[in-house]
Amino acid sequence: MDSQEIIITRKGLEDLEAELQELEGTRRAEVIESIREARSFGDLSENAEYDAARDEQSRVESRINEIKHILANAKVVDSAEGLGVNIGSTVTVEDENGKTNSFTIVGTTQTDSLHNYISNESPAGAAMIGHVVGDRVSFTTPSGKVREYLITDIQL
Repeated sequence: MDSQEIIITRKGLEDLEAELQELEGTRRAEVIESIREARSFGDLSENAEYDAARDEQSRVESRINEIKHILANAKVVDSAEGLGVNIGSTVTVEDENGKTNSFTIVGTTQTDSLHNYISNESPAGAAMIGHVVGDRVSFTTPSGKVREYLITDIQL
């Protein structure tokens, strides 16, 4: 990973700090105990429990490093910065068919489509940044379809 600035919301920062604390504390200790227990089973060359524990240790350490990198390069933004839609804003929109949906604009490391957290760098997120209630924004989806939204509400 490069050392480029990573935009993140205050909540995202707090969530990452909590996850890091959990990984470095409880989770790391659990993995070490799993490795210790698997070693006691004998021959490591044919020990599936040992291999699984080492794989989990690798995943945990990789995530710890990833979070540390994000935190070291994070720029925390408050949704109140600037006018209109910004990172941290929850935006309610109406599409061409009259269907409404809400999205929370977040930095790229916080995206979660299941909870309607979209990146400020996604086509929809980038199109909405800086706009206010009543504005129409259009953007092209990755599949090439042009979409248009009417911004009907912004929650900070």
